Amino acid sequence: MTQLSTATPLAPHPDRLFAADPGARAVARTVYDAVKDAPIISPHGHVDASLIADDQPFEDPASLLITPDHYVLRLLHANGVGLEALGRADLSGTRPGSQARPAGSAHRWRDAAEPTPPGRSVWRTLAEHWDDFLGTPVRYWFETELHDVFGLTEQPSAANADAQYDHIADLLASPAFRPRALFDAFGIEVLATTDAPTADLAAHARLAADPTFTGRVVPTFRADAVFDPSGSDWRHVVASIGEAAGIDTGTHDGLLAALRARRQYFIQHGATATDTGVLDAGSAPLSASERSRIHAAALSGPEGVTAAEAVAYRHDMLYRWAEMSVEDGLVMQLHPGVHRNHHAPTLERFGPDTGHDLPAVGSFTEPLRPLLESFGTAPGFHLVLFTVDETVFSREIGPLAGFYPAVYAGAPWWFIDTPAAIGRYRAAITDSASFTKTSGFIDDTRAYCSIPARHDMARRADAAYLASLVVTHEISEEDAVRTARRIVSDIPKATFKL
Repeated sequence: MTQLSTATPLAPHPDRLFAADPGARAVARTVYDAVKDAPIISPHGHVDASLIADDQPFEDPASLLITPDHYVLRLLHANGVGLEALGRADLSGTRPGSQARPAGSAHRWRDAAEPTPPGRSVWRTLAEHWDDFLGTPVRYWFETELHDVFGLTEQPSAANADAQYDHIADLLASPAFRPRALFDAFGIEVLATTDAPTADLAAHARLAADPTFTGRVVPTFRADAVFDPSGSDWRHVVASIGEAAGIDTGTHDGLLAALRARRQYFIQHGATATDTGVLDAGSAPLSASERSRIHAAALSGPEGVTAAEAVAYRHDMLYRWAEMSVEDGLVMQLHPGVHRNHHAPTLERFGPDTGHDLPAVGSFTEPLRPLLESFGTAPGFHLVLFTVDETVFSREIGPLAGFYPAVYAGAPWWFIDTPAAIGRYRAAITDSASFTKTSGFIDDTRAYCSIPARHDMARRADAAYLASLVVTHEISEEDAVRTARRIVSDIPKATFKL
Protein backbone atom coordinates (compact mmCIF):
# COMPACT_ATOMS: atom_id res chain seq x y z
CA MET A 1 0.00 0.00 0.00
CA THR A 2 1.30 3.44 -0.89
CA GLN A 3 1.76 5.57 2.20
CA LEU A 4 0.70 9.18 1.83
CA SER A 5 3.16 11.82 2.97
CA THR A 6 2.26 13.53 6.23
CA ALA A 7 4.83 16.28 5.82
CA THR A 8 3.68 19.83 6.51
CA PRO A 9 4.37 22.15 3.59
CA LEU A 10 6.89 24.94 4.04
CA ALA A 11 5.46 27.82 2.02
CA PRO A 12 5.75 31.27 3.67
CA HIS A 13 2.67 33.31 2.79
CA PRO A 14 3.35 36.28 0.47
CA ASP A 15 1.24 38.53 2.71
CA ARG A 16 2.76 37.44 6.04
CA LEU A 17 2.79 40.18 8.69
CA PHE A 18 0.33 42.33 6.72
CA ALA A 19 -3.04 43.33 8.19
CA ALA A 20 -6.13 41.18 7.70
CA ASP A 21 -8.10 44.24 6.51
CA PRO A 22 -8.02 44.14 2.68
CA GLY A 23 -7.40 47.87 2.29
CA ALA A 24 -4.47 47.98 4.72
CA ARG A 25 -3.09 44.76 3.26
CA ALA A 26 -3.13 46.19 -0.25
CA VAL A 27 -1.24 49.30 0.86
CA ALA A 28 1.29 47.17 2.78
CA ARG A 29 1.94 45.16 -0.37
CA THR A 30 2.63 48.34 -2.33
CA VAL A 31 4.99 49.66 0.34
CA TYR A 32 6.79 46.34 0.74
CA ASP A 33 7.17 45.87 -3.02
CA ALA A 34 9.05 49.18 -3.13
CA VAL A 35 11.77 47.91 -0.75
CA LYS A 36 11.76 44.10 -0.82
CA ASP A 37 14.73 43.94 -3.19
CA ALA A 38 16.63 46.94 -1.83
CA PRO A 39 20.26 46.30 -0.80
CA ILE A 40 20.80 45.30 2.82
CA ILE A 41 22.51 47.77 5.12
CA SER A 42 23.59 45.87 8.24
CA PRO A 43 25.23 48.37 10.62
CA HIS A 44 25.39 46.06 13.64
CA GLY A 45 26.11 42.34 13.56
CA HIS A 46 28.48 39.62 14.71
CA VAL A 47 29.54 37.75 11.58
CA ASP A 48 33.32 37.27 11.57
CA ALA A 49 35.02 39.17 8.74
CA SER A 50 37.40 36.24 8.20
CA LEU A 51 34.41 34.14 7.14
CA ILE A 52 34.03 36.35 4.08
CA ALA A 53 37.73 37.06 3.57
CA ASP A 54 38.66 33.35 3.60
CA ASP A 55 35.60 32.38 1.52
CA GLN A 56 35.85 28.72 2.49
CA PRO A 57 32.90 26.31 2.15
CA PHE A 58 30.73 26.05 5.23
CA GLU A 59 31.43 22.93 7.26
CA ASP A 60 27.90 21.57 7.58
CA PRO A 61 24.28 22.76 7.98
CA ALA A 62 24.26 22.56 11.77
CA SER A 63 27.48 24.51 12.37
CA LEU A 64 26.18 27.18 9.99
CA LEU A 65 22.54 27.48 11.06
CA ILE A 66 22.24 26.21 14.64
CA THR A 67 25.38 26.08 16.77
CA PRO A 68 26.46 29.75 16.49
CA ASP A 69 22.94 31.18 16.93
CA HIS A 70 22.19 31.89 20.59
CA TYR A 71 18.55 32.63 19.70
CA VAL A 72 18.22 28.98 18.66
CA LEU A 73 20.35 27.56 21.46
CA ARG A 74 18.43 29.22 24.27
CA LEU A 75 15.00 27.93 23.29
CA LEU A 76 16.21 24.40 22.63
CA HIS A 77 17.98 24.48 25.99
CA ALA A 78 14.75 25.72 27.61
CA ASN A 79 13.05 22.62 26.20
CA GLY A 80 15.51 20.24 27.75
CA VAL A 81 18.27 19.96 25.14
CA GLY A 82 21.81 20.12 26.54
CA LEU A 83 24.16 22.55 24.83
CA GLU A 84 26.64 19.73 24.29
CA ALA A 85 24.00 18.14 22.04
CA LEU A 86 23.93 21.32 19.95
CA GLY A 87 27.58 21.44 19.03
CA ARG A 88 28.94 23.50 21.90
CA ALA A 89 32.17 22.19 23.41
CA ASP A 90 32.31 21.49 27.14
CA LEU A 91 35.14 23.77 28.26
CA SER A 92 35.15 22.85 31.93
CA GLY A 93 37.17 19.63 31.69
CA THR A 94 35.13 18.27 34.59
CA ARG A 95 32.89 15.81 32.76
CA PRO A 96 33.65 12.63 30.82
CA GLY A 97 34.47 13.43 27.22
CA SER A 98 34.89 17.14 27.83
CA GLN A 99 37.80 18.96 26.28
CA ALA A 100 39.37 22.37 26.19
CA ARG A 101 38.36 24.45 23.22
CA PRO A 102 40.99 24.28 20.45
CA ALA A 103 42.55 27.57 19.44
CA GLY A 104 40.51 29.28 16.77
CA SER A 105 37.53 26.94 17.14
CA ALA A 106 34.62 28.45 19.01
CA HIS A 107 32.19 25.57 18.54
CA ARG A 108 33.22 21.93 18.24
CA TRP A 109 31.75 18.67 19.33
CA ARG A 110 33.40 17.15 22.38
CA ASP A 111 33.12 13.54 21.16
CA ALA A 112 34.47 13.19 17.66
CA ALA A 113 34.07 9.40 17.83
CA GLU A 114 30.26 9.50 17.98
CA PRO A 115 28.86 7.17 15.28
CA THR A 116 26.41 9.69 13.86
CA PRO A 117 28.22 12.72 12.37
CA PRO A 118 27.76 15.49 14.92
CA GLY A 119 26.21 18.01 12.54
CA ARG A 120 23.57 15.52 11.45
CA SER A 121 22.70 14.74 15.07
CA VAL A 122 22.33 18.46 15.85
CA TRP A 123 20.07 18.89 12.85
CA ARG A 124 17.90 15.97 13.95
CA THR A 125 17.53 17.60 17.35
CA LEU A 126 16.30 20.85 15.80
CA ALA A 127 13.83 18.95 13.60
CA GLU A 128 12.46 16.99 16.55
CA HIS A 129 11.91 20.25 18.46
CA TRP A 130 10.63 22.27 15.52
CA ASP A 131 7.25 22.97 17.11
CA ASP A 132 8.95 24.38 20.20
CA PHE A 133 9.67 27.44 18.06
CA LEU A 134 6.08 27.95 16.89
CA GLY A 135 5.00 31.60 17.06
CA THR A 136 8.52 32.88 17.73
CA PRO A 137 10.55 35.17 15.45
CA VAL A 138 13.19 32.41 15.30
CA ARG A 139 10.69 30.09 13.63
CA TYR A 140 9.68 32.93 11.31
CA TRP A 141 13.31 33.58 10.27
CA PHE A 142 14.02 29.89 9.89
CA GLU A 143 11.01 29.29 7.64
CA THR A 144 11.99 32.19 5.37
CA GLU A 145 15.64 31.14 5.36
CA LEU A 146 15.04 27.45 4.71
CA HIS A 147 12.55 28.17 1.93
CA ASP A 148 14.12 31.19 0.21
CA VAL A 149 17.83 30.39 0.61
CA PHE A 150 17.88 26.60 0.61
CA GLY A 151 14.73 25.77 -1.34
CA LEU A 152 13.09 23.49 1.22
CA THR A 153 9.37 22.88 0.73
CA GLU A 154 8.55 20.88 3.88
CA GLN A 155 8.64 21.89 7.53
CA PRO A 156 11.50 20.12 9.35
CA SER A 157 10.47 16.96 11.18
CA ALA A 158 12.00 13.79 12.56
CA ALA A 159 10.92 12.01 9.38
CA ASN A 160 12.65 14.33 6.91
CA ALA A 161 15.57 15.56 9.02
CA ASP A 162 18.23 13.47 7.28
CA ALA A 163 16.97 14.28 3.79
CA GLN A 164 16.89 18.01 4.53
CA TYR A 165 20.34 17.87 6.10
CA ASP A 166 21.73 16.16 3.00
CA HIS A 167 20.01 18.65 0.70
CA ILE A 168 21.53 21.65 2.51
CA ALA A 169 24.93 19.95 2.82
CA ASP A 170 25.00 19.37 -0.95
CA LEU A 171 24.21 23.04 -1.56
CA LEU A 172 26.92 24.18 0.85
CA ALA A 173 29.48 22.20 -1.14
CA SER A 174 28.70 24.20 -4.28
CA PRO A 175 30.43 27.48 -5.28
CA ALA A 176 27.09 29.33 -5.21
CA PHE A 177 26.90 28.83 -1.43
CA ARG A 178 30.36 30.04 -0.50
CA PRO A 179 30.31 33.10 1.79
CA ARG A 180 31.13 35.70 -0.88
CA ALA A 181 28.63 34.30 -3.37
CA LEU A 182 25.95 34.45 -0.68
CA PHE A 183 27.01 38.00 0.24
CA ASP A 184 26.12 39.00 -3.32
CA ALA A 185 23.02 36.78 -3.51
CA PHE A 186 21.69 38.27 -0.27
CA GLY A 187 22.09 41.76 -1.69
CA ILE A 188 24.28 42.97 1.17
CA GLU A 189 25.72 46.42 0.51
CA VAL A 190 27.34 47.06 3.90
CA LEU A 191 28.01 44.59 6.71
CA ALA A 192 29.40 45.76 10.05
CA THR A 193 31.22 43.29 12.27
CA THR A 194 31.95 43.53 16.00
CA ASP A 195 35.61 43.44 16.96
CA ALA A 196 37.78 43.43 20.07
CA PRO A 197 39.85 46.56 20.72
CA THR A 198 43.05 44.57 20.15
CA ALA A 199 41.94 43.03 16.82
CA ASP A 200 44.44 43.40 14.00
CA LEU A 201 41.59 43.70 11.44
CA ALA A 202 43.64 41.74 8.93
CA ALA A 203 40.52 40.19 7.36
CA HIS A 204 39.00 43.63 6.87
CA ALA A 205 42.20 44.83 5.23
CA ARG A 206 42.24 41.83 2.90
CA LEU A 207 38.66 42.46 1.82
CA ALA A 208 39.27 46.18 1.28
CA ALA A 209 42.31 45.43 -0.88
CA ASP A 210 40.65 42.65 -2.90
CA PRO A 211 39.41 43.97 -6.27
CA THR A 212 37.25 40.87 -6.76
CA PHE A 213 35.15 41.69 -3.69
CA THR A 214 32.76 44.53 -4.36
CA GLY A 215 30.94 44.56 -1.02
CA ARG A 216 31.79 46.57 2.07
CA VAL A 217 32.63 45.00 5.43
CA VAL A 218 33.48 47.45 8.22
CA PRO A 219 34.71 46.79 11.77
CA THR A 220 33.03 48.06 14.92
CA PHE A 221 35.06 48.89 18.02
CA ARG A 222 33.83 47.08 21.14
CA ALA A 223 35.75 47.38 24.38
CA ASP A 224 33.24 46.47 27.10
CA ALA A 225 35.78 44.81 29.38
CA VAL A 226 37.68 48.06 30.03
CA PHE A 227 34.61 49.63 31.65
CA ASP A 228 34.44 47.39 34.72
CA PRO A 229 37.59 47.32 36.90
CA SER A 230 36.05 44.65 39.12
CA GLY A 231 35.99 42.18 36.24
CA SER A 232 38.31 39.21 36.46
CA ASP A 233 39.81 39.93 33.04
CA TRP A 234 40.03 43.72 33.37
CA ARG A 235 43.77 43.88 34.06
CA HIS A 236 44.54 41.53 31.17
CA VAL A 237 42.37 43.52 28.76
CA VAL A 238 43.86 46.85 29.85
CA ALA A 239 47.39 45.49 29.39
CA SER A 240 46.61 43.96 26.00
CA ILE A 241 45.13 47.23 24.73
CA GLY A 242 48.29 48.99 25.81
CA GLU A 243 50.38 46.41 24.03
CA ALA A 244 48.34 46.73 20.83
CA ALA A 245 48.60 50.52 20.93
CA GLY A 246 52.21 50.66 22.09
CA ILE A 247 51.17 52.84 25.04
CA ASP A 248 51.62 52.16 28.76
CA THR A 249 48.16 51.64 30.31
CA GLY A 250 49.44 51.58 33.88
CA THR A 251 47.74 54.94 34.41
CA HIS A 252 44.21 55.98 33.53
CA ASP A 253 45.52 58.69 31.20
CA GLY A 254 47.58 55.99 29.50
CA LEU A 255 44.52 53.80 29.05
CA LEU A 256 42.54 56.66 27.51
CA ALA A 257 45.43 57.43 25.17
CA ALA A 258 45.68 53.78 24.14
CA LEU A 259 41.94 53.59 23.48
CA ARG A 260 42.10 56.73 21.35
CA ALA A 261 44.95 55.21 19.37
CA ARG A 262 43.07 51.95 18.82
CA ARG A 263 39.95 53.83 17.75
CA GLN A 264 42.03 55.62 15.13
CA TYR A 265 43.36 52.27 13.95
CA PHE A 266 39.79 51.07 13.49
CA ILE A 267 38.85 54.26 11.64
CA GLN A 268 41.76 53.68 9.27
CA HIS A 269 40.27 50.25 8.55
CA GLY A 270 36.82 51.62 7.77
CA ALA A 271 35.07 51.69 11.15
CA THR A 272 32.29 54.22 11.62
CA ALA A 273 30.98 53.11 15.02
CA THR A 274 31.67 51.70 18.46
CA ASP A 275 29.40 49.39 20.42
CA THR A 276 29.11 49.23 24.19
CA GLY A 277 27.16 46.87 26.39
CA VAL A 278 27.02 47.86 30.05
CA LEU A 279 24.61 47.05 32.86
CA ASP A 280 23.22 50.57 33.10
CA ALA A 281 23.50 53.91 31.29
CA GLY A 282 25.00 55.86 34.18
CA SER A 283 27.39 58.52 32.88
CA ALA A 284 28.44 60.72 35.79
CA PRO A 285 32.05 61.89 35.25
CA LEU A 286 34.75 61.67 37.89
CA SER A 287 37.56 64.08 38.55
CA ALA A 288 40.88 63.20 36.94
CA SER A 289 42.39 62.44 40.34
CA GLU A 290 39.54 60.14 41.40
CA ARG A 291 39.45 58.05 38.25
CA SER A 292 43.25 57.79 38.34
CA ARG A 293 43.08 56.61 41.95
CA ILE A 294 40.49 53.90 41.18
CA HIS A 295 42.45 52.80 38.11
CA ALA A 296 45.63 52.38 40.14
CA ALA A 297 43.78 50.50 42.88
CA ALA A 298 42.17 48.14 40.35
CA LEU A 299 45.55 47.23 38.87
CA SER A 300 46.34 45.51 42.16
CA GLY A 301 43.46 43.07 41.53
CA PRO A 302 39.64 42.96 41.51
CA GLU A 303 39.65 43.15 45.30
CA GLY A 304 41.43 46.51 45.07
CA VAL A 305 38.20 48.39 44.34
CA THR A 306 34.87 48.43 46.11
CA ALA A 307 31.62 47.75 44.26
CA ALA A 308 30.74 51.45 44.47
CA GLU A 309 34.13 52.45 43.04
CA ALA A 310 33.75 50.00 40.18
CA VAL A 311 30.34 51.47 39.29
CA ALA A 312 31.69 55.03 39.49
CA TYR A 313 34.61 54.09 37.23
CA ARG A 314 32.24 52.47 34.71
CA HIS A 315 29.99 55.52 34.64
CA ASP A 316 32.98 57.79 34.09
CA MET A 317 34.22 55.55 31.27
CA LEU A 318 30.87 55.88 29.52
CA TYR A 319 31.23 59.65 29.74
CA ARG A 320 34.80 59.42 28.36
CA TRP A 321 33.50 57.20 25.53
CA ALA A 322 31.12 59.92 24.42
CA GLU A 323 33.91 62.47 24.74
CA MET A 324 36.04 60.36 22.38
CA SER A 325 33.20 60.03 19.89
CA VAL A 326 32.83 63.79 19.79
CA GLU A 327 36.54 63.99 19.05
CA ASP A 328 36.90 61.28 16.41
CA GLY A 329 33.38 61.06 14.96
CA LEU A 330 32.69 57.37 15.64
CA VAL A 331 29.01 56.67 16.21
CA MET A 332 28.40 55.52 19.79
CA GLN A 333 26.03 52.57 20.13
CA LEU A 334 24.84 51.89 23.67
CA HIS A 335 23.26 48.56 24.72
CA PRO A 336 22.63 48.72 28.48
CA GLY A 337 20.26 46.67 30.57
CA VAL A 338 21.37 43.06 30.05
CA HIS A 339 22.48 40.66 32.77
CA ARG A 340 25.29 38.84 31.00
CA ASN A 341 25.92 35.16 31.68
CA HIS A 342 23.07 34.77 34.15
CA HIS A 343 23.75 31.07 34.79
CA ALA A 344 27.27 30.61 36.11
CA PRO A 345 27.40 26.81 35.61
CA THR A 346 26.55 27.22 31.92
CA LEU A 347 29.20 29.92 31.56
CA GLU A 348 31.77 27.60 33.13
CA ARG A 349 30.91 24.68 30.87
CA PHE A 350 30.11 26.36 27.55
CA GLY A 351 31.35 29.94 27.69
CA PRO A 352 29.51 33.17 26.82
CA ASP A 353 26.91 33.75 24.09
CA THR A 354 25.11 30.52 24.91
CA GLY A 355 21.65 31.94 25.55
CA HIS A 356 21.64 32.96 29.19
CA ASP A 357 22.03 36.71 28.90
CA LEU A 358 18.76 38.12 30.26
CA PRO A 359 16.98 41.51 30.18
CA ALA A 360 17.03 44.04 33.00
CA VAL A 361 14.87 47.11 33.55
CA GLY A 362 15.99 49.97 31.31
CA SER A 363 16.53 53.64 32.17
CA PHE A 364 18.10 56.45 30.15
CA THR A 365 16.74 59.91 30.95
CA GLU A 366 18.42 60.48 34.29
CA PRO A 367 21.44 58.17 33.89
CA LEU A 368 22.45 59.84 30.62
CA ARG A 369 21.85 63.39 31.77
CA PRO A 370 25.53 64.17 32.59
CA LEU A 371 26.65 62.84 29.22
CA LEU A 372 23.91 64.61 27.27
CA GLU A 373 24.38 67.91 29.07
CA SER A 374 27.98 67.88 27.86
CA PHE A 375 27.61 66.29 24.42
CA GLY A 376 23.93 66.01 23.49
CA THR A 377 24.10 68.99 21.16
CA ALA A 378 27.71 68.51 20.01
CA PRO A 379 27.93 68.76 16.20
CA GLY A 380 28.43 65.38 14.56
CA PHE A 381 27.94 63.28 17.69
CA HIS A 382 25.61 60.29 17.17
CA LEU A 383 24.44 58.24 20.17
CA VAL A 384 22.24 55.27 19.25
CA LEU A 385 20.27 53.95 22.22
CA PHE A 386 19.14 50.31 22.31
CA THR A 387 17.05 48.56 24.91
CA VAL A 388 15.58 45.16 25.72
CA ASP A 389 12.96 46.89 27.88
CA GLU A 390 10.46 48.27 25.39
CA THR A 391 8.61 50.25 28.08
CA VAL A 392 11.28 52.93 27.72
CA PHE A 393 10.67 53.56 24.00
CA SER A 394 7.79 55.98 24.51
CA ARG A 395 8.78 57.11 28.00
CA GLU A 396 12.49 57.85 27.49
CA ILE A 397 14.21 56.98 24.21
CA GLY A 398 11.62 58.58 21.92
CA PRO A 399 11.50 61.87 23.86
CA LEU A 400 15.31 61.98 24.13
CA ALA A 401 15.67 61.45 20.38
CA GLY A 402 12.95 64.04 19.88
CA PHE A 403 15.04 66.76 21.54
CA TYR A 404 18.75 65.94 21.44
CA PRO A 405 20.36 66.15 17.99
CA ALA A 406 22.85 63.48 19.08
CA VAL A 407 20.32 60.82 20.14
CA TYR A 408 18.92 58.17 17.81
CA ALA A 409 16.37 55.50 18.74
CA GLY A 410 17.89 52.08 18.10
CA ALA A 411 15.67 49.42 16.57
CA PRO A 412 14.14 46.65 18.69
CA TRP A 413 16.95 44.34 19.63
CA TRP A 414 17.47 40.82 20.88
CA PHE A 415 14.43 39.78 22.96
CA ILE A 416 12.18 42.29 21.21
CA ASP A 417 13.29 42.08 17.55
CA THR A 418 9.93 40.52 16.70
CA PRO A 419 7.26 41.57 14.19
CA ALA A 420 4.86 42.67 16.91
CA ALA A 421 7.56 44.56 18.82
CA ILE A 422 8.67 46.37 15.67
CA GLY A 423 5.13 47.67 15.27
CA ARG A 424 5.03 48.76 18.92
CA TYR A 425 8.43 50.43 18.53
CA ARG A 426 7.26 52.43 15.51
CA ALA A 427 4.12 53.54 17.34
CA ALA A 428 6.08 54.47 20.46
CA ILE A 429 8.96 56.30 18.77
CA THR A 430 7.22 57.99 15.85
CA ASP A 431 5.04 60.20 18.04
CA SER A 432 8.13 61.82 19.56
CA ALA A 433 10.90 61.46 16.99
CA SER A 434 9.32 60.40 13.67
CA PHE A 435 11.48 58.21 11.43
CA THR A 436 14.70 60.12 10.76
CA LYS A 437 15.93 59.83 14.34
CA THR A 438 15.99 56.03 14.24
CA SER A 439 18.67 53.48 13.36
CA GLY A 440 17.20 51.37 10.61
CA PHE A 441 16.90 47.65 11.25
CA ILE A 442 19.58 45.89 13.31
CA ASP A 443 19.95 42.15 12.66
CA ASP A 444 22.49 41.60 15.49
CA THR A 445 23.30 38.11 14.25
CA ARG A 446 26.08 35.56 14.07
CA ALA A 447 23.88 33.38 11.85
CA TYR A 448 25.05 34.55 8.43
CA CYS A 449 22.29 32.97 6.37
CA SER A 450 19.54 34.48 8.51
CA ILE A 451 20.48 38.05 7.56
CA PRO A 452 18.14 38.38 4.55
CA ALA A 453 15.27 36.71 6.43
CA ARG A 454 15.62 39.10 9.34
CA HIS A 455 15.75 42.17 7.14
CA ASP A 456 12.78 40.96 5.12
CA MET A 457 10.80 40.55 8.34
CA ALA A 458 11.61 44.14 9.35
CA ARG A 459 10.63 45.46 5.92
CA ARG A 460 7.29 43.68 6.13
CA ALA A 461 6.64 44.90 9.67
CA ASP A 462 7.48 48.48 8.72
CA ALA A 463 5.30 48.21 5.61
CA ALA A 464 2.41 47.06 7.81
CA TYR A 465 2.93 49.99 10.20
CA LEU A 466 3.17 52.55 7.41
CA ALA A 467 0.05 51.10 5.78
CA SER A 468 -1.81 51.59 9.06
CA LEU A 469 -1.02 55.31 8.87
CA VAL A 470 -2.17 55.46 5.25
CA VAL A 471 -5.55 53.85 5.80
CA THR A 472 -6.27 56.17 8.73
CA HIS A 473 -5.36 59.09 6.46
CA GLU A 474 -2.41 60.25 8.59
CA ILE A 475 0.06 60.01 5.71
CA SER A 476 -0.28 59.45 1.98
CA GLU A 477 0.67 56.25 0.19
CA GLU A 478 3.43 58.19 -1.53
CA ASP A 479 4.77 59.26 1.89
CA ALA A 480 4.68 55.63 3.03
CA VAL A 481 6.66 54.36 0.04
CA ARG A 482 9.22 57.12 0.31
CA THR A 483 9.64 56.55 4.06
CA ALA A 484 10.04 52.80 3.62
CA ARG A 485 12.84 53.42 1.15
CA ARG A 486 14.53 55.79 3.58
CA ILE A 487 14.23 53.30 6.46
CA VAL A 488 16.18 50.62 4.58
CA SER A 489 18.81 52.90 3.05
CA ASP A 490 19.14 56.61 3.79
CA ILE A 491 18.38 56.45 7.50
CA PRO A 492 20.85 53.70 8.54
CA LYS A 493 23.51 55.22 6.30
CA ALA A 494 23.04 58.64 7.90
CA THR A 495 22.73 57.38 11.48
CA PHE A 496 25.84 55.19 11.23
CA LYS A 497 27.75 57.55 8.94
CA LEU A 498 27.99 54.92 6.22
